[in-house]
Amino acid sequence: MSFPLVRVNPRGLPGLTSLLVMALALATAGVASGQDSKNQSAQNSLSNLQRMDIMRSKLESMRRSLDSAIAAVNSKDTGTKEKKNADDPRERLRGLDKEVGSVLNEVNDLRGKEEHAEKYDTSKIEGLEGSVSELNTRVEAALQATAGARTAGGETSDYHPKPQKGKKRLWIFPGKSNDKYAELTGTVAPGRDRVLFIEAAHEVRKGNHETGRLLFTTIITTYPDSPYLPLAKLAIADSFYLEGTTSSLIQAGQAYQDWLTFFPTDALTCDAMLKVAETEMRQMGLSDRDITHARKAEQRLKVMLQQCPQSTRRPDAELRLREAQDSLAMHNLQVASFYFDTRYKHNKTGLKGAQDRLKEITEKYKTFCQMDEVLMRLGKTYQEEEEPDEAAKYYQQLVRDYPNSDYVEKAKDQLNIIGAAIPDPDPIKKTLPPCEKPTFTQNLMQQISGSANVTTSRDGILITKKGEGNDLIDKAIANNGQIPANGVQPVVQRTPRQPVSQPTPTTSPEATPEKKKIGISIQPTSNGSLPDRVNPATTPATRPRATQTPTPQP
Repeated sequence: MSFPLVRVNPRGLPGLTSLLVMALALATAGVASGQDSKNQSAQNSLSNLQRMDIMRSKLESMRRSLDSAIAAVNSKDTGTKEKKNADDPRERLRGLDKEVGSVLNEVNDLRGKEEHAEKYDTSKIEGLEGSVSELNTRVEAALQATAGARTAGGETSDYHPKPQKGKKRLWIFPGKSNDKYAELTGTVAPGRDRVLFIEAAHEVRKGNHETGRLLFTTIITTYPDSPYLPLAKLAIADSFYLEGTTSSLIQAGQAYQDWLTFFPTDALTCDAMLKVAETEMRQMGLSDRDITHARKAEQRLKVMLQQCPQSTRRPDAELRLREAQDSLAMHNLQVASFYFDTRYKHNKTGLKGAQDRLKEITEKYKTFCQMDEVLMRLGKTYQEEEEPDEAAKYYQQLVRDYPNSDYVEKAKDQLNIIGAAIPDPDPIKKTLPPCEKPTFTQNLMQQISGSANVTTSRDGILITKKGEGNDLIDKAIANNGQIPANGVQPVVQRTPRQPVSQPTPTTSPEATPEKKKIGISIQPTSNGSLPDRVNPATTPATRPRATQTPTPQP
């Protein structure tokens, strides 16, 4: 895997370097503009406060990256009052830092007005969002272009890391210590991308998501040829997803989408597509409230099932699709009940609206748990319109397909009134247990929590909350930035075939605990990215050898 960006060589000619930086900025701007068009509708559906929180998070991340880079670059100042050189890397980074601070102040100003319910021009938010996107593109290009000036120990560079001055502090008042990652993020050295990747994963697991994202971002902006770069972009999305706040989930969905744009053919594509849908599902409210996130989740899951027909994540996606569609169907049923029970019975209006909502359920959501109630209500609407033949069709479907429903006797009574035949119940469906409906206590808890009862994983693709040592990111670190395609395969199929292969004679005592540890991390369904790497064509003879090698093979 490689990142489609151009690396700037600090030893090249100044003109060539400028051309490369310009080409990098134009390419990144093209990708950013495409992403902006895709995310524009998603941002417009958010509240103003959520949009400003996202901008603040992005600006603060840019500021931290710039501060670390500035601290590592030592300018050519001679101590005299000379005119500042605009080509100096530090001056360039300082200029961007001032721009970031200016935009951040504007965002904070609007946010304060929003919190205090003061009047302001809401159109400024769209302008600030465009400024943040454009500024992020220039910051990434500048960090790439100034990577050579931050090279640690570079012999040809005129710039060297600025030494950190220690701060004296009393034992009683321990002042704030220096940033322990200042040298890692500020200077460039061979092999440092691996150190950054390991430390970033460690910080995310500890809950320091901002620090972890800063370290991952440093890999992206400073080491464009690093083998850890694609996984760093995916790990940033995981850190947002693990953080779990509303603002973080929005940014996680956008980060997963960005990763899919850069790496559409990666082996983890199906996992990322499922995570985009899960970010929407975790924001779903009750069915009697806004259903925007449920509709988006349904769309994402349908696309994932269409593009990943052979993925082992398909059962999970189908389960989540049913849950999202159940929420949408329940929303239509509640709206139809309001039209029929309130408007039509009192004002004789809204009957057609109720009928359309109920018909949409029968056409789109055939697995809805309360389909028997839908059919009963739909038959009533046609009876009110004096269309007995159409009403009889739905009553007969209810009696035939839902023989264990509480509405069967009422449907039979209506069929007797209409004079239509009563069909025999389906013998297969008669043996099926009735659909489990939420109890009063469960409904009460849902109303208190305000969130939909859906099944989603709270773990990321590469990083999980309690999987340290067994996560995909750990396997990538052990394999120099590549997730081993064969290294995780034997564990999934070894359990039922272990007596046949008998790998114990050649297995060392140290390899046995590691084999058990890996098997535990792959079996749970919460870590869904690992089963996608199962290769059915792998023979039993190759499976034991994959786990016996000291280091996984790419």
